[in-house]
Amino acid sequence: MDQSDRAHQVEIVEAGLLLRPWRPEDAEDVHRACQDPDIQRWTTVPAPYRLEHAVDFVTKIAPEAWTAGTGAPFAVCDAATGELLGSCGLVTIDPLLRSAEVGYWTAPWARGRGVAVRATRAVCRWAFAQWGLRRIIWQAEVGNHASRLVALRAGFLVEGRLRLAQPHPQGDPDGWVGSLLPGELGTPPTGDAATTPTDDTPDAGPAGPGSLPARHAAVFGSPQPILFARASDGTELRLRPLGEPDLDPIIRACRDPESIRWTTVPDPYQRSDAEFFVHEHGPTVWRRGTGAVFAIADESDEYCGVMELRLSSTDPQVGNLGFMVAPQARGRGYCPAAVTAVCAWGFTALRMVRIEWRANVGNTASRRAVEKAGFTFEGTARHALIHRGTRIDAWCGALLPEDIALAGTPG
Repeated sequence: MDQSDRAHQVEIVEAGLLLRPWRPEDAEDVHRACQDPDIQRWTTVPAPYRLEHAVDFVTKIAPEAWTAGTGAPFAVCDAATGELLGSCGLVTIDPLLRSAEVGYWTAPWARGRGVAVRATRAVCRWAFAQWGLRRIIWQAEVGNHASRLVALRAGFLVEGRLRLAQPHPQGDPDGWVGSLLPGELGTPPTGDAATTPTDDTPDAGPAGPGSLPARHAAVFGSPQPILFARASDGTELRLRPLGEPDLDPIIRACRDPESIRWTTVPDPYQRSDAEFFVHEHGPTVWRRGTGAVFAIADESDEYCGVMELRLSSTDPQVGNLGFMVAPQARGRGYCPAAVTAVCAWGFTALRMVRIEWRANVGNTASRRAVEKAGFTFEGTARHALIHRGTRIDAWCGALLPEDIALAGTPG
């Protein structure tokens, strides 16, 4: 049987889905689905997406991929009604290596139902069994946490990053890459878990929905949250993403002698440094899923400082905390309250089990702030930091989830 014959005969029915070859009559639904901004942003479909693009896809591109053996694209439909729900298939196939790459999108009207996860599992299971593949690869632009979450819930091991050959003009130049081997997929899911995978349901793969990578993908795939805290003087604080109005206050704070003395801000501090921090650094940390940068703001939303919680590069259950308080906000209890709020978020949302703090030996203000928030001082690490070109000793401390309960939460 050649590939064109295979394309006309193959159908996959699994977990409430019917996966079948594309048909000419699918063009209007494909066109409607691909008007979605997220599909145009994160996939390689043309933008703007016109009806002729959809017609070309279902009548030429998809059938030719089957005929040439370079791909296996499927329409993903509801098994009971036949409604088009999305697209999933092998977008490239290497017959010599017996390796392929999977790709998918879900129509806007079908999201939140686990369609992409179920379809990806079904395609991979079929490809391993029917084509004898030894590996299936997944790739996505860094920042596409929705696709990453699907891959993780389908059982893929996300193994690292690579530079993209054709990055999106407004996107990240790097991509995430992962892979799935035949023995990692497991058996077809049954019952409710087959059709509605959530962050709490079990999974046959090594990185199921309840895993830490999947949890992180779900968190960082959503907008950065706003946290709330109450300072010791009664001031209500908001911890929010950095914004344009913060530029001038950041510049003033980073030119303060105490800031220069105890932190690694550039000296002299330029407006371009603030613009990079606000517009590039903060959003990039969140987009890449490595942590979060929060502005500490008072009741009038005035900038009072910054706090950054980063995932450890060697242990995703450990966080690293850093902060700086603006001169006008010092001594008012803002920092301990903000530390508690951000760490509580790290323990609950990111499921951290330990958050670490370091500061230059002698930075008593920083040490007092974290100790008021419940941190335990753990000692001095010799030559642990580089400050202004000189290696120096650092004070070290850590906070565990139970320490917050002992210290008491603000507000």
